[in-house]
Amino acid sequence: MEASAYCHGAATIINGIALGKGGAFGVALKTEAKVELTNEPGIFEVEIRGDEGENTDLAKHCVLEVLKKFELELEYGARIITTSDIPISRGLKSSSAASNAIVLAAFAALGKEYSDMEVINMGINASLLAKVTLTGAFDDACATYFGNVVVTDNIIREILNQYPFDEDYEVIIHVPKMKIRKSEVDIQRLKRIRGTLAEAHDLAMKGDYISAIRMNGMAYGEAMGLDTEVAKKAIEAGAVTAGISGTGPATVILAEVEKREDIISAIGGREEVICTKLNKEKAGILNHLIF
Repeated sequence: MEASAYCHGAATIINGIALGKGGAFGVALKTEAKVELTNEPGIFEVEIRGDEGENTDLAKHCVLEVLKKFELELEYGARIITTSDIPISRGLKSSSAASNAIVLAAFAALGKEYSDMEVINMGINASLLAKVTLTGAFDDACATYFGNVVVTDNIIREILNQYPFDEDYEVIIHVPKMKIRKSEVDIQRLKRIRGTLAEAHDLAMKGDYISAIRMNGMAYGEAMGLDTEVAKKAIEAGAVTAGISGTGPATVILAEVEKREDIISAIGGREEVICTKLNKEKAGILNHLIF
C-alpha cells in the first residue's frame, strides 16, 4: 500500500513564537511525499532527496501518528521519500509542508478518510516530537496546507481569520546559505517586541497583511540581530512589502511583476534569490505516484 501527496510552502506575516499568535501566507514552492507501508512494524526508512543529511525523525513521527490513530503501529512500518524545492531551515516552512504532505500520504496509503484539521494537528504533534518546532507553528501548518493568508492563535490552535490575496504579487525570496535551527533561537530576546508583534497581528486580522509583514520582519530582525538590509533595499526599489520569514535568515519580498528585476538587482543579484508565486491551492493527494 502506497500513496503520494503534496503541500506548498509559506512565509511569515507574524512570527508566533513570542506572542503565541501568528500569521503566514502561502507561496508556490512545493514538497511532495511518498509513503509505502511495509510489513516491518517499527522500521522506517526515510530518504530526504536533496538534503540527505537532514534529520529523519519528523517523517517517522508523521507516519507513526497516523498508524497509531488506527492502532496499526504494530502492524506496519514504512518507506518514506520526500522531495522539495523549499530550502530547509531558512524560515520558509519546510517542516510544516513536509509534515502535512507525509501525513496526507500516510492516510491515503491506508485508504482512510481524514479532515483538514486532523492532518494539520497530527503534523504539528509529529513536529513537536521531532523537535523541529518550538511552539508547534500552527500558523505555518495552516498556511502551507490551505494557502492564501491565515491568521491564528497558536496556543489554542485556532484560525482567527483566513482570506485570499488582494493581488497576484511576485514572490522574491532572498535565501542566504546559512541555516538557523530552532534550537538556536533565543526566545527571551523576542519578548522585547511583543507589543510590536501584537500591533502587526491586529493589522493582519483587519486584512492588512502587507503592513504586518514589514512590521514583523523589521522588529524580529532587530531583536535577533539579523540583517534587515535586504528588506530595506527591496522596499526602496519598489517592493510592496518585505520582511524576514520565520526565524530567518530568508527575506521574503512581494512586488508587482514589473518591479522584479529592479528589486533583484538592488538586493545583490540572482545568486541567492528564488522567484516564485503566491499559493492559493490547498494541499492534497496526488493522483499518480511520484518518484
